[in-house]
Amino acid sequence: MRLTTLLAAGFVALAGPALAVPMGDDGLHKPDWLRETFRDMREDLAEAKAGNRRMLVIWEQRGCIYCTRMHEEVFPDPGIGALIREHYFVVQMNLFGDVEVTDFDGTVLPEKEMARRWGVMFTPTMMFMPETAPEGGTTAAQAAVVTMPGAFGKGTTRALLQWVLDRGYEGDEHFQKYLARTMADPGN
Repeated sequence: MRLTTLLAAGFVALAGPALAVPMGDDGLHKPDWLRETFRDMREDLAEAKAGNRRMLVIWEQRGCIYCTRMHEEVFPDPGIGALIREHYFVVQMNLFGDVEVTDFDGTVLPEKEMARRWGVMFTPTMMFMPETAPEGGTTAAQAAVVTMPGAFGKGTTRALLQWVLDRGYEGDEHFQKYLARTMADPGN
């Protein structure tokens, strides 16, 4: 019995790091579905649309325990992972980063200043962009069809990803009602 316990513990220890999401030099999680872009909102949106995907900007920061929870417990869920890989173009932003971001209105600022401009104060924050680029002097924060600050469980995250794909934000059913309905359905 003791040898079995030791073998099981050894397997878990070996499997643990293999399942971990890689970290970048910036201290942020780097799942394989993230897109490396020049962080130009118009270009990224055009690329997302060309690939028949929805653009999602996710704000994170080094040491964010809630970001870690999302990357280790929520995003790896097979249903959530499939939704992201098949339907989303995900651009990661660093709340305190210095990489330049070009907003829809042409304003260029480092990530940390763009976060202030867009009112992002918490990580993670997910901002779902519209399907087409806004006209005129619109910022990404103004154009976002949904902004969700905070870490949520698998059910809420899966429902949110699907609700955006279904354009629920255009309908009469509030996300909270949609969430309650889908969580009550045993098929979800």
